[in-house]
Amino acid sequence: MPDPLSDVLRSVRLTGGVFFEATFTAPWCVAARVGLEDVRPFLANLVQVIGYHVVLEGRMLVGLDGAPATEVHAGEIVLFPRNDIHTMASAAGVVPVSAADLIQQSPEGGVMKIRYGGGREPTGIVCGFLGTQDAFNPLLATLPRMLRLDISKAASRDWIETSVRFAAAELVRGRLASSEVMSRLSEVLLVEAVREYTSTLGDREQGWLKGLTDPNIGRALALIHGDIAAPWSADILAKEVALSRSAFMDRFAQLIGMPPIRYLTVWRLEIAKRHLRESRMSVPQIAAAVGYESEEGFRRAFRREFEMWPAEWRDH
Repeated sequence: MPDPLSDVLRSVRLTGGVFFEATFTAPWCVAARVGLEDVRPFLANLVQVIGYHVVLEGRMLVGLDGAPATEVHAGEIVLFPRNDIHTMASAAGVVPVSAADLIQQSPEGGVMKIRYGGGREPTGIVCGFLGTQDAFNPLLATLPRMLRLDISKAASRDWIETSVRFAAAELVRGRLASSEVMSRLSEVLLVEAVREYTSTLGDREQGWLKGLTDPNIGRALALIHGDIAAPWSADILAKEVALSRSAFMDRFAQLIGMPPIRYLTVWRLEIAKRHLRESRMSVPQIAAAVGYESEEGFRRAFRREFEMWPAEWRDH
């Protein structure tokens, strides 16, 4: 059975998963945030970053400004889709220190570590990040500030647990787990966390995620992202998802916030930007790759959207 969520996540190319490891002992409290500058030595050209923490041992309170603290236990993962500054603590009321000031660089060039606290009950975590090079990412724009995932409830529980244990073992040895494993783990963690979150959305709530969970609109999104260069039209998409044209147009705009062909155009041009940045493809080749029949039509659309010609954007 098609899984629109996994399909769309794969199409927007979320990568990452470089970890550092921390052991805290009560009482303790740190303020943390994974910045773009922190991850660029590992993955360059990222535009947006999600930080996350896997709790391997103990428990902690996680807080964001303006929101009540959330208790997270061993076997749970907390993700920050907006990459907000957050606190992690053994208990309420402990004064936070900056996690960045506590990171210890390995003299052998191995994994960064934190050892901090008052010597009582331990909490062990591994920290990672998930990044994207896409400036327009409807998934990240519509997620809450924090997501919590209970691995025991995840559909991919066994694989996640095995991969987290592998990553932790590599950290103990002073090595980073392979980027392929970590990138796949990061993707699965986000898919599972988003899946768990969408199950809590009410029937009257709207937005891109709600559209993704809608059987008809979710299928349309998966089709668009699965083959961005296909000659999609509202009529073809409506037929593919078994809706009348008017019903499809109304429901897509209601849930996603824009008409389907506008959504298609935005994504085509975002992918074109990626080709311009990463590849040596010519402008006509890129135009064809993202579904434009003529180079001139592509160039005009690109200029309308970004206020510069494709060649100018590549060189800027």
